Amino acid sequence: MSSFLLRRALPTSARAFSTSAPRSSFAKMTIIGRLADTPELQATSSGQEILRYVVGTNSGPRDNQKTNWFRITGFLPEGPQRDFISSLDKGTLVYVEGDASMSQYTDADNKPRSSLNIVQKSFEVLSPKKQQ
Repeated sequence: MSSFLLRRALPTSARAFSTSAPRSSFAKMTIIGRLADTPELQATSSGQEILRYVVGTNSGPRDNQKTNWFRITGFLPEGPQRDFISSLDKGTLVYVEGDASMSQYTDADNKPRSSLNIVQKSFEVLSPKKQQ
């Protein structure tokens, strides 16, 4: 048996691949889907404007597809990028990359709920709205 195969077959102990201090954990998501509606600018309590929009993705076979909706927030400064994104039409195919976090809350019926929050870091238009 070659030494390469012998090394692969023998159990090895766990080893560290980094000598730097551990960083806090984080989650990133990449979503490719269609805008559920035109993105909206909303003012926060501090007066800062944020961009909010929803991206829908489909999964499963054509006759039994399930749609997942992702709510995304963009903290973009006033300028051409924010103006461009806020002018996109419902149905535009987009690529979004962002930081994800979960939050827990109680709804109006006093039931516990979870929400996935995504903060946009990268955005690209892949194709315009589907033609009817």
